[in-house]
Amino acid sequence: MGCEVRREYHQPVMVSEVLEFILEARRNIVVDCTVGDGGHSLEILRNSPNTFVFGIDVDDEAVSTSQKRIDRESMGRFKAVKWDYRELNRFCSRFGIARISAVLFDLGVSSRQLDQKERGFSYQVDAPLDMRMDPRLHKTAADILAEASEDELEGIIREYGEERFSRRIAREIVERRKVEPITTTGQLVEVIDSAMPKGARKDPIHPARRTFQALRIATNDELSRLGDSLAVAFSLLEPGGVLIVITYHSLEDRIVKNTFKELEANLSATIRTKKVLRATKSEVEVNPRSRSAKLRVIQNGEKGES
Repeated sequence: MGCEVRREYHQPVMVSEVLEFILEARRNIVVDCTVGDGGHSLEILRNSPNTFVFGIDVDDEAVSTSQKRIDRESMGRFKAVKWDYRELNRFCSRFGIARISAVLFDLGVSSRQLDQKERGFSYQVDAPLDMRMDPRLHKTAADILAEASEDELEGIIREYGEERFSRRIAREIVERRKVEPITTTGQLVEVIDSAMPKGARKDPIHPARRTFQALRIATNDELSRLGDSLAVAFSLLEPGGVLIVITYHSLEDRIVKNTFKELEANLSATIRTKKVLRATKSEVEVNPRSRSAKLRVIQNGEKGES
């Protein structure tokens, strides 16, 4: 039965670590800002019987999937809403929420999104080069490849993918699109592979991984206002409330780390994870995606304050 669940739903990372901070105090309202398939929300509801959880996401399927999945167990204590976490203050106004007990951000792309080849997130299968988490977005990843200049492409791949061969890849994209539009993931993988020096192809990391990450971030504007969004989420916490953030690459983690430092320096805030938390070896063995996960927590007020 357990294996069936893992195939059907995205497997959430660092659940026990999230619950450790959620369960240390009474939590009235929790907002899961990237609800996905609802894995974290479901475990919070199962372990905290007095808690109401709002799950928000820009992905229509995530909202639908999480609501259907959790309805059976939530006893009316869960509501999934299509919403952008960058507008969390408006969300609270819309639903009459004065203060939040805990806010969770699980950043990145879900296994379900990667597995649906028509979404274009994966470099493992050939599919339309879309990458939009929210289908309302106007530009796809293919549009960016078609319209951006070589310098713009180089900047996206270097900054968001931390790819050392960003210039070579950007130049190859521009040359290839003169011949034909790059509209599928397979085409892009081929372009990246041809741009790479022979020695780089021996790297255990897939040569397309960093560029695909960069394009996904650019397509969905993932890093825009992340720091501001975290600051807003913190401002909505009740005394003793916690802001929990899980990141999967250094760009996100750097923003979270620096934002938390600023909050602690200027407000009544306590960083609870002086050393970033990582997934255990046993979890990584079961769920390899958790290998890159980093979890940080900040609390409104001094530790122990309520």
